[in-house]
Amino acid sequence: MKRLPDIFAAWAAALWVGGLWVIGYLAAPTLFYNLDDRVQAGMLAGKMFSHIGWLGIVCGGWLLMFRVSRFGGAVFKQPFFWLVLVMLLLTIAQKFGIQPIMQQLKDQAMPKDVMESLFRDRFATWHGISSAVYLIVSLLGLALLARQNSR
Repeated sequence: MKRLPDIFAAWAAALWVGGLWVIGYLAAPTLFYNLDDRVQAGMLAGKMFSHIGWLGIVCGGWLLMFRVSRFGGAVFKQPFFWLVLVMLLLTIAQKFGIQPIMQQLKDQAMPKDVMESLFRDRFATWHGISSAVYLIVSLLGLALLARQNSR
């Protein structure tokens, strides 16, 4: 049974990073390309980004706890630990900082679409920040998968 936590850790990393890439770089662009209603596409993409944020928090938390329990204080010398920690912190910042600001701007723009409102420029700025953070987490995720079995 000692291998079961190792398997869960591998699944958590694969699920988190795979989900980031599938949602951010396949599903969301597909929605915007194929749906005529950009508001609906944005709403659906936003829901997917919210879900992958929660998945990242759960998986990142599991990975940190697993590594600390497995390696103790030596974990602080492992790049894997620091990659997960940075990814998790950025995910939390995205989920509880950036996404609520973007939602608030959308709510303030109602009944108009935010991109047709006075909040367009601020929303575009926050959307750019959000995209940059997402890209950084996605790229760190690739590094995480490459280092997964290192001690």
